[in-house]
Amino acid sequence: MSSVKIFPSVLNGRISVPPSKSAAHRAVICSALANGNDIFSTHEFLSDDIKATISAVKSLKSYNGDTLRIDCGESGSTLRFLIPIAAAQGITAEFVGHGRLPCRPIGVYLDCLPNHGIECKTEGGLPLKIKGQLTTGKFILPGNVSSQFITGLLLALPLLNGDSEIILSSPLESAAYVDMTTEIMESFGVTVQKSKNGWYINGSQKYMPIDFKVERDWSQAAFFIAAGALGGNVKLLGLNKNSCQGDKAAEKLFRCFGAYVKWTNSVLSVSPNKLNGINIDASQIPDLVPILAATAAFCNGRTCIFNAGRLRIKESDRLSAIAEGLNRLGGKVKETDDGLIIDGIEKLHGGKVDGYNDHRIVMALSIAALNADGCVEITDAQSISKSYPNFFKDYNMLGGKADVVNLG
Repeated sequence: MSSVKIFPSVLNGRISVPPSKSAAHRAVICSALANGNDIFSTHEFLSDDIKATISAVKSLKSYNGDTLRIDCGESGSTLRFLIPIAAAQGITAEFVGHGRLPCRPIGVYLDCLPNHGIECKTEGGLPLKIKGQLTTGKFILPGNVSSQFITGLLLALPLLNGDSEIILSSPLESAAYVDMTTEIMESFGVTVQKSKNGWYINGSQKYMPIDFKVERDWSQAAFFIAAGALGGNVKLLGLNKNSCQGDKAAEKLFRCFGAYVKWTNSVLSVSPNKLNGINIDASQIPDLVPILAATAAFCNGRTCIFNAGRLRIKESDRLSAIAEGLNRLGGKVKETDDGLIIDGIEKLHGGKVDGYNDHRIVMALSIAALNADGCVEITDAQSISKSYPNFFKDYNMLGGKADVVNLG
């Protein structure tokens, strides 16, 4: 365990954020299904979530008929993507995980997979044991739960001998993540057809090996976009301005807050301006909510974030965690059932806050601490390894003052 002490500062300079975690999960899986090369030549600086997916797909490829134990770490993507892929290959498997992952919902699969040849044994979460051969047909599932369930089925169903259909029983949230899935699948030679309420998936398709480069992560870029908006001058290199990543919406949202955000060739520059509160529908951008809330804490007027109820079942209850952290430092944040109401103030105070072992909470509070009037200590600093192991190294490179203390 570790904590980080953040001292007030201003971030300035040029930064290249890591490859997109969301795209990397999908690319690693598609490449493995194609019997292609390892997407990443070195794993040294990869996030824990991507390491979990790499390890899991390697274990799938070495299946010998015995029950295969698949450790998903704390990664919801690894778990939800690979359950139907293992099922499509007729693999008997036991899925396990750590942190809050064993308690995160998998009920969508428990509802639909038994109707398609898969026996599921669980007491409600992990461990989950599956056995059988996934069969084709119609898969009906809600669109207002994690899009990871849809992605898992989209990746798996082309492997079956017959055709299938995914039908959504409610409107799709986090739609951009599904678009990313189908785009990356197409890069590897596998296609699906969009229908009125879902997708048609032809069976007997084969993933083809290619050289695939994972684009940089807009979700992680948002933290440094916020740093620029709150007082620095930050230039982000290598982002895809035409990305299908849902969190590319950060570019527009920070413009709406009032920050100066502009492209110069392929460099995105962000610098401060008068910031004003805005209304934010978070249904398509749940991962951005912590850093948007941290920014809104300093905006003139009120910011209302809504349609974010799914954040209560992430690595932490992120609505409660970010509200508590900001309020403990003097912020004015109220929780609603599905969001936050934030009244801006000029500065936060120093103090100690809980990171809730949640990478996005720790990083968001670290950006908010730039504008505090004293030292802010945040617990669970080690949690950043889940998505951005070099976050504090990059933070300090830009002029930040973050001191990580290992607690043993």
